[in-house]
Amino acid sequence: MNDTGALTTIKLAWQALNVTLSHYRKAPLQAGAILLGVVLAVTLLIGVKATNDNAINSYREAGEALGQQASLFITPKARGVSLDEALYFQLRQSGIQALPVISGVLDDAQGRQWQVEGSDIIAALGTFEQRGNGRNHLPLNRLLAGEPIIVMSDSLHQGLKAPPTLSLGGRTLEVLALADSEQLGNRLYLDISLAQQLLKREGTLSYIALFGEPQRLKERLKQSGLPLGKLNISEQDKGAALTALTRSFHLNLNAMGMLAFVVGLFIAYNGVRYSLMKRRRLLLLLLKQGLGRRALMLALLLELLLLVFIGSASGFILALQLSQWLQPMVALTLEQLYGATLLPGNWRWQWLAEGAGLTLIAALLACVPLYLELCHQSLAQNTQSQWHAHRHRSMHKRLFLIGVALLALTALLYPLSQTHQHSLGLMGLLTLAIPLLLPQLLQSLLGLLARLFPSGLSKYAIADTRELVAPLALAMMALLLALCANIAMNTLVGSFDKTLRSWLDTRLHAELYIRPGAGNMASLEHFLEQQAPGLAHFYQWQAPFYAKGSGNTLEINLISRDADSIARTTALKTPAQAQVQGAPNQQQQALQTVIQGQALAISEPLALTLGLAPGDKLSLCPDKDCKTPLTLPISAIYYDYGNPKGEVLLAQSLWQGLKLPTEAVSLAVSGMATSAERAKGAGLTSIAALERALIQELGLSPVQVYSQQKIRDEAIRVFNKTFSITLVLNTLTLLVAAVGLFSAVLMLTQSRQASLAMLRSLGLTRGRLLSMLLLQMLLVVLLTCLLALPMGAILGYLLIHKVTLQAFGWTIAMQWDWLAYGRVVLLSLLCCILAVIVPLYWQSHRSLVSSLQQEVL
Repeated sequence: MNDTGALTTIKLAWQALNVTLSHYRKAPLQAGAILLGVVLAVTLLIGVKATNDNAINSYREAGEALGQQASLFITPKARGVSLDEALYFQLRQSGIQALPVISGVLDDAQGRQWQVEGSDIIAALGTFEQRGNGRNHLPLNRLLAGEPIIVMSDSLHQGLKAPPTLSLGGRTLEVLALADSEQLGNRLYLDISLAQQLLKREGTLSYIALFGEPQRLKERLKQSGLPLGKLNISEQDKGAALTALTRSFHLNLNAMGMLAFVVGLFIAYNGVRYSLMKRRRLLLLLLKQGLGRRALMLALLLELLLLVFIGSASGFILALQLSQWLQPMVALTLEQLYGATLLPGNWRWQWLAEGAGLTLIAALLACVPLYLELCHQSLAQNTQSQWHAHRHRSMHKRLFLIGVALLALTALLYPLSQTHQHSLGLMGLLTLAIPLLLPQLLQSLLGLLARLFPSGLSKYAIADTRELVAPLALAMMALLLALCANIAMNTLVGSFDKTLRSWLDTRLHAELYIRPGAGNMASLEHFLEQQAPGLAHFYQWQAPFYAKGSGNTLEINLISRDADSIARTTALKTPAQAQVQGAPNQQQQALQTVIQGQALAISEPLALTLGLAPGDKLSLCPDKDCKTPLTLPISAIYYDYGNPKGEVLLAQSLWQGLKLPTEAVSLAVSGMATSAERAKGAGLTSIAALERALIQELGLSPVQVYSQQKIRDEAIRVFNKTFSITLVLNTLTLLVAAVGLFSAVLMLTQSRQASLAMLRSLGLTRGRLLSMLLLQMLLVVLLTCLLALPMGAILGYLLIHKVTLQAFGWTIAMQWDWLAYGRVVLLSLLCCILAVIVPLYWQSHRSLVSSLQQEVL
């Protein structure tokens, strides 16, 4: 009996499903609104997830250009120092499979910078032959002959629309595209001899990659007797370090994708609710005809499942295209910030399952209560009371109280948030609270406005606008979320831009910065004494090192500068600058202890990672084992926005005590005008002339010589790329909300055809009716935009002072950007105008009688 009843229920549900689908054939707009929300939600969620997953997968699988993944790497200990290529030949003579690699940056004819890499192509192809026939596509004879040929991946070649030739380092190179399977990623590849010539680093290498079983390789290196004591030998970590370093970046992208997903779901839910409202009479008629409530519920669930599947499949296809569009921006950002190489991604079926599953769960949680209410309603219920005003107002009050409770919870948890994951959780609570407050706030504000207008059409318009809050609530919630996210992100970007420029003003005190390369500092100093005497010289030493504090050991950049540079270029966070006039300057005292070698100064990211403050002690170690540490107190923490790794700054006396390389890695010069005046016209008289002389006469590469302005421009360029992907996602989220607003207003205007036709029949002209409707919608959108300003500011405050600080270690002074907010509000109002005018234009071509008939249909 039970089986028979179940089969009957399924059969009736299937028949009811056919009826509901027939309804959508007559009203495709309703199905389109639901599908639109699902498609947009899945597209942005899976598009971001695919981009992130492909990037993380690249960290694990990226190998050497044209070769397999290496097991060990031999690198110099000091940053900016090169290896002698003689070491590579000695390794080969010892029978160790090795690959010499040189990498650097070259400028093209348009001033753009390109990351290039060169290696021994025969050694690289040792594994290339086993993977396929890609060797047949390489002109080996020409490459080995040193002909000017540069190789890039097919994806990069197509994405850049690269010309047949490319001018790099003053030479014209033929561009050759290679299959993506050869793991070139975003690298430009040359034969090592040509790369050394272009980079002006003949006889030197950036690193040597070793292949084989790691432990056996280490034993063979020990037995070889080669002088490796002053070099770093590190194992392949399968991208673990890079994954940990970029975790915050990917987490932020996922958060943006999830926000866009939620905004899309708002649109889909609004479409479902509107569709049920329009079909209420039909569904009640089915119940009166004997259709069981369970069968009706099952039919509605099957309909929802079908719509979610169609929308998810369409969204998945668009998501793959979106990922292909986002991938170059992410690749450039990760390459600039972290030196990561991204390989072309592959799509996975599990993304479709994840997107459809998450969408279905969210849709069921949102729609099942609506379905239950509809299925259990009385058959004698008046079907013409479409919005149940009293019920909606009661619900809005409950939502408002829940939102206030979530805000209070966020405020209570704010001091307890110590990691960026916890802070993102707080942002999630705040993101939930913000839209819940909106309907009641709109009702209250419109109620206050109604009191300001006398009786007549204006007062009716305001009262009618209050009734529109309920059907527009979901679209306004989505718009509010997108506006708040946009305001928060614009606040972060604008604030960081001003903070970075202020930091550069302090950090860049010289006019020209030079990195001559290992062994070339003496010749550079002699050249400067001859060609530009009297210039002030500032030196910097740098080497990879390890720091141990609070039980954690991290790889850091160890920095030393001359005393004048430390005093002039170190922007301290703590100790804070004295605010009372005449009080002792604690910052100067802290820097003096560093200059005298009594203490250390550490960068803000390192201090936050290790949980250190002035007065704590830090151990410096030459290796990860940290058996012979140098432990000193910390006297100051300084701002650092240019290095993903932590930095420790110490005096020259301590540097020499650690027996680190005595040759500086860079030299900065200033005082060009003063020097020229003293020389009375003798020698070089401008920074530009000195830069040209260093390149032409001393043989330095353009990437080894940077003017102060060039460094500023490069820093701002990297900054813009860093935030380009988040700004794009933020803009997409706002566009999704605008589409949702258009869809909601379009459906609402269609449902009001009878009431609007009645106003026209009472004598209201079409022009005044259009003006009234336009002002109604503009008022609701404008109030939503005004409410978004303080809420977006709160979200931006949390994003700046918690998430960004904890994730990247950057203190940012919050700045208010009225121009950016004005653009966002203007865009929202323009979308509103379009959303109102289009359906009204369509309605204007309908007869008055036809519109009035909607009241009974």
